[in-house]
Amino acid sequence: MNSETTNNILSVSGLQCVRGERVLFKDISFNLVRGNLLYVEGANGSGKTTLLRTLCGLSLPDAGSVRWNDSEIKSLAEDYSSQVLCIGHLAGIKEDLTPIENLQFVASLVGSNVTRDEAMAALTKLNIARCADLPTRVLSQGQKRRVALARLWLQTCPLWVLDEPFTALDSAAIDTLTTHIADFISKGGIAIFTSHQEPAFSANNMRRLRLD
Repeated sequence: MNSETTNNILSVSGLQCVRGERVLFKDISFNLVRGNLLYVEGANGSGKTTLLRTLCGLSLPDAGSVRWNDSEIKSLAEDYSSQVLCIGHLAGIKEDLTPIENLQFVASLVGSNVTRDEAMAALTKLNIARCADLPTRVLSQGQKRRVALARLWLQTCPLWVLDEPFTALDSAAIDTLTTHIADFISKGGIAIFTSHQEPAFSANNMRRLRLD
């Protein structure tokens, strides 16, 4: 894991988020340590994406705090963002770049170098290598999703935050991704994810947080 400490802890206390006059969620508190997997459940509009963005430091809460190893993530700034691999509900890739170029570009933003062979190996895991040199704009939504998810085989961050990672994937790709996340957790990673479908992780390894 790319971290200066082996005792990674994500601490959330009294988190609240308001949109307009509506409270999306309030009094959200939990601690996650190495080897923890958190499944965030809830209906559309319950605030799942907002919560994940807040945990990544991309949105500010209206109340409460998010701490990484006892420090507020806002104060850690880039030191925290370098510890988090966040993949949103949208693919978040550049349409004019090829899958290879997208993976290399995203890696460069966090100071990493990804070779063509490394990128090809990641795309192969998700059965999308045949599209490696096509403009991403010509790919289907499922193929674009696989390109975005290939980052999980390339970037070494101790915390993964994944918004609907299984969307637009077939059963084989879902199995591959589920196995990879489980392996990441078994090696001491921390992962938080949302999903509209019941995940296939062991109940002993997965905690649940429901937003109403």
